Amino acid sequence: MSAVKPRKWKTLETEIVYRTPIFNLHRKRASHPKRGERDFYLLEAVDWVNIIPLTRDRKVVMIRQWRHGIADFTLEVPGGMVDASDESPRHAARREMIEETGFDSERIIEIGKVHPNPAIQGNYCYSYLATGVRQVERPRFDGSAEETEVVMVPVGEIRKLIATGHITHALTVAGFAFFHAYKPEGLRLR
Repeated sequence: MSAVKPRKWKTLETEIVYRTPIFNLHRKRASHPKRGERDFYLLEAVDWVNIIPLTRDRKVVMIRQWRHGIADFTLEVPGGMVDASDESPRHAARREMIEETGFDSERIIEIGKVHPNPAIQGNYCYSYLATGVRQVERPRFDGSAEETEVVMVPVGEIRKLIATGHITHALTVAGFAFFHAYKPEGLRLR
């Protein structure tokens, strides 16, 4: 075990060097008692949400979505940004579930939250579980850039899909990690 304890950095100044609709890029000048002064670049983003919609017959309502970062499709749970108009992250998760899948539920609980990438971001991604979901409308999309389809996946197949690389979206994997740790009462996972 190391006898030296890490020390905090002190922020001297920050400035926004680039703005986008999704995030702002900040340059942060910081000082450290041993390491001196340095610049760090950080992405400022709003909080995010994802939600695991679970039907009464133990199917997860997922989406297959085109992602430009990897130029391919991912299999993931509904999710997105917490908008300024959202009352809470829970409200945002429910809104995203309805918009992206057309499914809804009154039974929505928070099962965890993570920092998506604390090295360069300060936001959270909140994970929720919605049980007894039912289809109430057709999916609707908030922009013309979304290319998705709804996919029903038996809950017992989720671990295998993660282990075999069919589910690779890190925030979806984190949501299922919370789900499996939480183990909703009365739910068989296999």
